[in-house]
This record gives sequence, structure tokens and C-alpha cells, in this order.
Amino acid sequence: MDIVQSSKKNPGEMRTKGNRLKSFFDSPVSLNLMYIPALLLFAVFIYYPIAQGIKISFTNWNGYSAHYSFVGLEKYRYMFTDMRTYKVIINTLIYGLGSTLLQNILGLAYAVLLNAKLKGRGIVRTIVYFPVIVAPIIMGYVWYFIFQYDGGALNDIMLAFGKEPVDWLGNGPRAVWLITLVNTFQYMGVAMVVYLAGLQAIPKEYLEAAEVDGASGFYKFIHITLPLLMPAITVSIVLNIIEGLKLFDVIVSMTNGGPGYASHSLSTMMSDLFFAGQDAGFAAALGNLMFVLISLFGISSLKFLRGKEVDL
Repeated sequence: MDIVQSSKKNPGEMRTKGNRLKSFFDSPVSLNLMYIPALLLFAVFIYYPIAQGIKISFTNWNGYSAHYSFVGLEKYRYMFTDMRTYKVIINTLIYGLGSTLLQNILGLAYAVLLNAKLKGRGIVRTIVYFPVIVAPIIMGYVWYFIFQYDGGALNDIMLAFGKEPVDWLGNGPRAVWLITLVNTFQYMGVAMVVYLAGLQAIPKEYLEAAEVDGASGFYKFIHITLPLLMPAITVSIVLNIIEGLKLFDVIVSMTNGGPGYASHSLSTMMSDLFFAGQDAGFAAALGNLMFVLISLFGISSLKFLRGKEVDL
């Protein structure tokens, strides 16, 4: 008898508990509590390392010793009086902005070409995108074996035609631009995919209406396609700038920052200072500078390009 009565009460009690749970999860307090795990992850893996990097930049820590002392702004003063810093900043800007420009031009060209009804376009898309899935360190070594002076594939071809070999990576400015081209070759497939998605999202009615009015292909591209493609352009450019300004793997595998410091970026310079130079304070100061540069160019380009977007 008690069992029967208790079983009759259970459905009502369960509904009451369910309503309480529903009201709890619908309340603003519960929604705020749901942010806690994400905030903890950000605090442990992002905010804490940033704070530690800022702290280390004010010390003379060598990266290994358990003891160090605070030296104030000494590392920052040294950073802005060291001529290597200016060279490395220029290289970093070339890697970031140069790669962004070339990747987006080539990516957009491939996207426009492959958006048309062509035979074998799926194969071409795969070929263009394939370098993206190769690890950057491997891609860098592949091109190193092509450009190296002794036994490099390019110099072997030149010798076969009676030409003198060239030390392609022995000249700093040339090495910087070769690294930029390799980075462009590897990641222009990402820009291509972004632009393909943007092109396929443009309503065909706009282009058909322009054709009826007698607009040329160039006019349609400049006045219809590009304005409607601005959201894709924004995404592609911002991503390329961020990735280019922190370029590391390809530089290490192709030149390791050489000759001397001629092809270093801020990322590779930081690594060299920390592990080889045992100057963690200076490396941290460069890391903070790189953070400021990436934030500056990333946020400013995002705001500028967002202002150029139009509504469909």
C-alpha cells in the first residue's frame, strides 16, 4: 500500500524538481555560472602566461636559474637601442604584411577561377590546398633543400645549364623574401577556400541583373563581387596578418634566422635569445612587443575592413 502511494506521488515530485531545475538554468545567475569553466581555462592558459611574460620582462632571469632580480625597464631600453630589434621588426612586418598581400591576391584569383564551371576544378582545388596540410617545419625543409647552395635542386639545375650556382639563402633581404614566398605558397589555399565560400554566398540575381544592363565582367567584379565579398576579405586578411606576424617554423627550417640576424622574425629572435642567449628577460620583452604589434595590426585591420562591408 505504501509503495503504491509513493509511486503515485513520484510523478508530481519529479515535475516539481524539473521545473525548479528549468527555472535555475533559465536564471541569469546560472548563465553566469556556466561561464566559469571557460574563464578558468582562459585564466590558466592565456591570462596567466601573459602576466608571467610581462613579469619576466622586468627581470634579468636567464631562463634556467631559480634566482633572478628585477631590473625595471632595462630590457625595454636595451630593446629599443639594439639595432637588431629594428631589423627584426622590419622582417616581421614583411613576413606578416607581405604574405597577407600575396596570399589574398593569389587566393582570390584561384577562387574566382575555380568558382567557374571548369572540368577538373576539384583536382585543382585539392592541389592548391594540399600544402596547407603539410607541417610548416617540413615545408621549410623541403624548400631549404631546393634553395641550399651545395646540392640544392635549383643550383643543380643551373649547373646543368652551365650557370654558376647562387647562394640563395646567403643574402639577408633575399632570404626574407624567399621565406615570404614559401609561406605564401603554403597558405594561399586557406585564402582560396575562404573566398570560394564568399563567392558562392553571393546571390546570382545581382550578377544576372548587371548582365541584363550590359555590364562587363570587370565592372561586375569591381562593383558587385568585391563589395559583397568584403566579409570574406575581412576574415582572410585578419587571419593572414596574425599568422604572418608570428611566423616561426619556416624561418627556423630554411635559415634559422641567418645569415647572422638578417632573416630573424620576432618569434625566432625570442627563441634564440631564450635558449641560446639565456636572456629570458629580453626574450619576454620582445614577446610583449610582438603581442602589441599583432594586436595593433589585427584590430585596426578588422575595424577598417568591417567598415567597408555592405549588407546583402
